Amino acid sequence: MTQLSPGWHSRGYLPHFDGGELAQFITFRLFDSLPKTVLIEWKEDLKLEKSAEAESIMRRRVEAYLDQGHGSCYLKNDEVAAMVQNALLFHDRTKYRLAAWVVMPNHVHLLCTPIGHSLAQIMHSLKSFTSSEANKLLNRAGRFWQKEYFDRYIRNARHYAKVVAYIENNPVKANLCKRASDWPFSSAHFQAR
Repeated sequence: MTQLSPGWHSRGYLPHFDGGELAQFITFRLFDSLPKTVLIEWKEDLKLEKSAEAESIMRRRVEAYLDQGHGSCYLKNDEVAAMVQNALLFHDRTKYRLAAWVVMPNHVHLLCTPIGHSLAQIMHSLKSFTSSEANKLLNRAGRFWQKEYFDRYIRNARHYAKVVAYIENNPVKANLCKRASDWPFSSAHFQAR
């Protein structure tokens, strides 16, 4: 892990911000949901853009691509999706405060505030447990999650509300259901019950 400056570090090609007890919007995805060649092509397309603009365009492209359901989509399996959701809920109020989540066919979004654990520790714990359990359920071996994850710290109350809405409406936007509360592996469904 490379320390970039206080709070910032890198575990590969993505910088991460570990701001202690600061709310974070996190996306992690299956190993085959977004080919590296596609990312390289997009980065080449955007190399002339200003840094902030390129980052925003890249984020929108990644979100749209993931919502198209590329790759193995192991999270379409209800048993695997439920196990991932239960793992998210298991550490709520011990490692983090979980505000919103959704388990999509090939990726997961969550909004949480770490409690006494670094974001890197939380993500390692979640991903290592769920990958092992998913591989058992699917009777397979090998990599399950992409090594990296995307994280963005929450700037203010307006940003927080937008992220909750984005997470909970992701299945609707991806045409997986009509209403956010219809998607069984989400905070919207959990709260509607």
